[in-house]
Amino acid sequence: MAESELRKKLLYEKKNGYDTLTDAEVQELEAYSKQYCNFLDAGKTERECVATSVYLAETHGFREWDPEKDYAPGDKVYYVNRDKNIALAVIGEKPLSEGVRIAAAHVDSPRLDLKPRPLYEEDEQAYFKTHYYGGIRKYQWTVMPLALHGAVVLKNGEKLLVKIGDAPDDPQFVITDLLPHLAVKQGEKPLNEAISAETLNILVGGRPLAGDDGRDRVKLEVLRLLNERYGIVEEDFTSAELEAVPAYPAREIGFDRSFLGAYGHDDRSCGFAALHAILQTEKPEKTAICLLVDKEEIGSEGVTSMQSAAFDHFVSLLCRKQNVQLEDCWAKSLCLSADVTSAFDPGFPECYEKHNCARCNYGVGVSKYTGRGGKSQASDASAELMGYLRGVFHKNGVQWQTAEIGRTDVGGGGTVAKFVARRGIDVVDLGVPVLSMHAPFETVAKFDCYMTYRAIRAVFEDR
Repeated sequence: MAESELRKKLLYEKKNGYDTLTDAEVQELEAYSKQYCNFLDAGKTERECVATSVYLAETHGFREWDPEKDYAPGDKVYYVNRDKNIALAVIGEKPLSEGVRIAAAHVDSPRLDLKPRPLYEEDEQAYFKTHYYGGIRKYQWTVMPLALHGAVVLKNGEKLLVKIGDAPDDPQFVITDLLPHLAVKQGEKPLNEAISAETLNILVGGRPLAGDDGRDRVKLEVLRLLNERYGIVEEDFTSAELEAVPAYPAREIGFDRSFLGAYGHDDRSCGFAALHAILQTEKPEKTAICLLVDKEEIGSEGVTSMQSAAFDHFVSLLCRKQNVQLEDCWAKSLCLSADVTSAFDPGFPECYEKHNCARCNYGVGVSKYTGRGGKSQASDASAELMGYLRGVFHKNGVQWQTAEIGRTDVGGGGTVAKFVARRGIDVVDLGVPVLSMHAPFETVAKFDCYMTYRAIRAVFEDR
C-alpha cells in the first residue's frame, strides 16, 4: 500500500470546508446565510425570535397545536409557551413509542435588562439603570449604539411591544466611558473591575421639560415622550421586560465575505439551524422536533427554560394521541443540544488545546462533553451515540469536527444537554464555533452555520 493511501486510511485529517464544497453547495450556503441574517435582525430578543419562528412556520405549513385534532404522519404543528419558547414538530411515520428526534437550542443571549425602576436623573442628564443578563464582559458594552426591545404590560393587562433604536430615524442609546486623558486610575484596575455593574447606565436624555420649574425636569421630559409614544407612565416599568441590545444589523465580515458578524450568534446561529431544518423536513421516519428555549444564559431556570415542564407537556400531548407513555417515548429518543462552541482564535492560542478545539470553516463542532475541569456539570455522550452521528454525517456529506471550549483548566461552560439527559434522553452537544463569544458583536463562519443546519436536518431525516 502506498504511503499516501495508508495516510488516507489511518489518519484523522480534516480539510477547510471551502475545499470540499461544490458550486451548488456554495450557492445554497450563501442563500442560507442571507436567511439567517434576516432572522438575526428580526429577533434580537427571545420574544422576537419566537414571533419570527411562528411566522416562518406558518408560511411552511405548520399550524398551532389543536388538542381536538388527530394528527397523521407528515402533519406539522407548533406549540408556544408564554411567547418566549416554542416547539415545532413534524409527525413521523413510526409511533412515538419508538422515540423522537429533537434539536434543542436557546434563543436568549447575553444583554442588559432594565431594572424594575430604571429611570433616574443625575446632574440634568437622564439614565436607565441596568442589570446585566448572562455572562458578559462589562467593558464591551460601553460606547456602542444600543436599542431597546421588549414588552410593557399595563395594570389593565394591555401589553405593549417596544422596539426603538433599529429603524433609520430612531434615536439610539449609549453607555458612556472615561476619556483616556482621565482614565489613568481606571486603566490600573483588572479588566473585569474597570467597569462595574452599577455603572452600566444608559444615557437616554438631556433636555428639560419646558415650562416646569420643579426637580427632575429631564426625567420628566423623557417620561413625557414615552407617554406620548406608548402611553406608559413611570410605574409601568415595574411590569416590563425591556432589554438593551446592540443597535446594528448582522453584516458580512472580511474581503471574501466568509464570516458573519452580529449580536446573538450564541445561540441563534444554532436556533435558526434547528428551525430551518424542521421547516425543510417533510415525512420523517421518527417524529422530528425543534425546540427553542429561553433562559439558558442564566442556568436554564424559569418557566420558559429547558428545566420547565412545558416541553414535557407538549410531547405528552402528542403521546396521548397514540396512547404512549411519555417516559417510554423519552427512553428511545435522541436530542441534539444545538449550542455554540468556542472557535480557535490565533490571537489567544494559550487558551486553547489545538488538537481538540474547533476551527472556523471546518464544519459543525460536536462536543462529546461540556462542563468545567473534570467534566463538572457536563453531559457526556456515549460512544454509541457518537458512532451513530459519525455514520449519519458521513452518509449525508456533513463536515464536522470535535470541539472543546478551551484548555481543561482554563474554563468551560454548560448547555441544556444535562437537563435533557435527566429525562432519560440520549443527548450530545453540537453547534457553530464562535469567535468573541458573548460579546455584543460575535463572529462566525458561514460554512460552519450551514453545516450545523445540514447536520440537524440529516438527523431529522435519517432512516
